[in-house]
Amino acid sequence: MSHLFLMLALIIVCGHVAGRRCRRLGQPPVIGEILTGIALGPSLLGAVWPSGQQWLFPADLLPVINALAQVGLVFFMFLIGYELNVEHVRSRGKVAALVSNVSVAVPMIGGFLLAFVMYGRFADRGIGFPAFALFIAVSMSVTAFPVLARILTDRKIDRTPVGALALTCAAVDDITAWCLLALATALGRGTSWTSVLTTAALTAVFISVMMYGLRPLLARLAERHADRLGDRTALLLVLLAGILLASFATDWIGIHPIFGAFLFGVIVPRGAVQTAAVEQVRGVTVVLLLPLFFAYSGLHTDFRLIGADPALWGWCALIIAVATVTKWAGSTGAARLTGLGWQESLSLGALMNCRGLTELVVLGVGLELKIITPTVFAMLVVMTLVTTVLTAPALTLIDRFAAQQQPTPVKRREVEVAAK
Repeated sequence: MSHLFLMLALIIVCGHVAGRRCRRLGQPPVIGEILTGIALGPSLLGAVWPSGQQWLFPADLLPVINALAQVGLVFFMFLIGYELNVEHVRSRGKVAALVSNVSVAVPMIGGFLLAFVMYGRFADRGIGFPAFALFIAVSMSVTAFPVLARILTDRKIDRTPVGALALTCAAVDDITAWCLLALATALGRGTSWTSVLTTAALTAVFISVMMYGLRPLLARLAERHADRLGDRTALLLVLLAGILLASFATDWIGIHPIFGAFLFGVIVPRGAVQTAAVEQVRGVTVVLLLPLFFAYSGLHTDFRLIGADPALWGWCALIIAVATVTKWAGSTGAARLTGLGWQESLSLGALMNCRGLTELVVLGVGLELKIITPTVFAMLVVMTLVTTVLTAPALTLIDRFAAQQQPTPVKRREVEVAAK
């Protein structure tokens, strides 16, 4: 048991240090946390010092790390659901709907085509093409809402029209992605279309109960505790129990537990007391539990599976190209159709191409259900890192290019004189 405490301390400290370093480089801290998990796994530490890596992470303690990581993942998805402003999404109307739908549909089409050429070589025999294709399509269409929000805040553009539109579109993308992931999970677990349809029906019932049954009850509870800022214990108990029970329900239905936690976060009423209780959940989740998810994912990410094989790196490059081009082009094109200028449209495309932690969550589900193999998982992790790292530099280049195209005061006066 004492070794477990050593593992936990090593993981959270290394993740925190790496996150701070990445922020200094202009990258979101999640990049450092992901790289920490990969560095502690077989890709780096296991390749350089195999015996040390096995001593630090003994096989008998990995199930404990996995259990804590899954709890952290469930709590994190609750936080994502709570941060989602449904009314804000509705208020954006047709513009956000068009951009978000196109930014999901185009990458999904690219993902289906990519899955068609990958299936014969990379899919396990026990996985049908519908589950494999839908999962690859979902992985192409994901946008990392929390990482995107952090980038916009750091660059102080979260309150600009483009920033607000990007957040709204990312929120809609998240909702679509989790619904499609639930379907992919059902396909991956189901033995027949009958069981898949049963799972879909139970999921619809669960959503209805949460939205029209539990949500009003939570609203009444929130009103009762609205003036009790000092007493958050009861509300915190309700939140924790609700997260775990909602996760249990969706896991029993046949979809992943994160879907229940996400939906519970969406229906929790907003208010000062609730936010204070949620912040208590956030502290433990972000500092302790979520880094364990990165570490456990990193322990199962082995870039040596790609190795020095040019063919596999060629496939990896193809995955990155499909993910980047379809997401960026789809978002940019849709934004142009709504009347945005080229700078705003290209910036929106760069933002929507950011995948980050959300993509890693999706990939973890696929690996857990064996919809994808460890080799495909490793290639998709590379795609996740590349598309996330690309976001901040791309925004900087777009801004610089736009600034160069704008006439200086001297040139503007020259144009005005020539016009006269």
